[in-house]
Amino acid sequence: MTASDEALRIASVAVDAAEEKLGKNILVLDVSEKLGIADVFVLVSGSSERQVGAIVDEIEEQCLRAGYRPRREGDREDPWVLLDFFDTIVHVQHVDARVLYALDRLWKDCPVVDVPARRAVLAQGASS
Repeated sequence: MTASDEALRIASVAVDAAEEKLGKNILVLDVSEKLGIADVFVLVSGSSERQVGAIVDEIEEQCLRAGYRPRREGDREDPWVLLDFFDTIVHVQHVDARVLYALDRLWKDCPVVDVPARRAVLAQGASS
């Protein structure tokens, strides 16, 4: 089993939004083989709770514009906010929380997915 196209599209929107707000250490993992409730995890770090909140807000806004409505766990001021899109789960964490909870290490057996940001895809299409 591999991640669905829909899960990858949502991940692409989330990556683009996170990059716009200068999210760091963005990692997309295909968890479909290991986890029955989701296909993709997107992990993003922010350097402060304020940046975590800005990243979360941007991801929600861009996803809503693209037709995807998440369920949010955590407040925008928290060091870890989870956005649940069913097949795609986005974890936005303060860098300290990312180190403490070590989701990268916990899911290290899952394949990393190269999900280019939408703007990169759009730029390629415009130059073709």
